Amino acid sequence: QVQLVESGGGLVQAGGSLRLSCAASGGTFSNYAMGWFRQAPGKEREFVAVVSRVGAITSDADSVKGRFTISGDNADNTVYLQMSSLTPEDTAVYYCAASVIRPGTYYSFSYYSRPQTYDYWGQGTQVTVSS
Repeated sequence: QVQLVESGGGLVQAGGSLRLSCAASGGTFSNYAMGWFRQAPGKEREFVAVVSRVGAITSDADSVKGRFTISGDNADNTVYLQMSSLTPEDTAVYYCAASVIRPGTYYSFSYYSRPQTYDYWGQGTQVTVSS
């Protein structure tokens, strides 16, 4: 099975930047789409971004667009989420997730923005943005 370990979370002041990392093991990195989600208390899990061997998709929601960038490093089996211009609204637990790329499946926002699409999840890393 695939194991995912997030790191890089912590406390940051509003306006600052943070880079999250997700290290994957137990599988072939290129066979998975790697996604980032976040969840604040009392809210539904929210799609942030996904990357695979065919490209990347970032949420165009007003709360995310223009500030977050996803990237992957095949040599290190690691996916990153670069966050900038952070606000207290970004405070949440950020989760890394892996989805097996299945033959015939199109790489689309409608598919990869759903938590149900993903087969494996990390434990999450807390991001807290202070005002």
